[in-house]
Amino acid sequence: MRTTNSSGRKRRILAAGIVTAILMGGAGAAYAYWTNTGSGTGSATTGTNVPITINQSTVVTALAPGLAAQTLSGTFTNTNSGPVYVASVTVSIGTITGGGPTCEATDYVITNGTMTVNAQVPAGTGVGSWTGATIAFNNKAGENQNDCKNAVVGLVYSSN
Repeated sequence: MRTTNSSGRKRRILAAGIVTAILMGGAGAAYAYWTNTGSGTGSATTGTNVPITINQSTVVTALAPGLAAQTLSGTFTNTNSGPVYVASVTVSIGTITGGGPTCEATDYVITNGTMTVNAQVPAGTGVGSWTGATIAFNNKAGENQNDCKNAVVGLVYSSN
């Protein structure tokens, strides 16, 4: 019987050791968790841009009664960090200097004063292009237009 008791005791110790090992091993790998929902907020900002400069590259000289109209064309200076879209360029007569007191805007004619561009203008100086308008001296029949001799016609450009 001794053998039986000692053998039964060994079996119990062995079984207790196996159970302990399983419990300890299982406890190391087991975990529990809760599921949850949540929400949050964030933000993003957009940049802005600065106006471009419209450059006239054609040199218009010698406007006079009876002479042909001269083409206006040019480029842009875009100091923004990226391209900007230009739909059109518009030109109009601004101030007139250097002539006599009766020389006025009606002594000049701009044709096609709004020019379609419809293009992206890259960042840089002297980039992109526009053209199509003309300027001429308005030969007013029967009028002395001597006051427009040596006049400088200021042209005003805008874009959108």
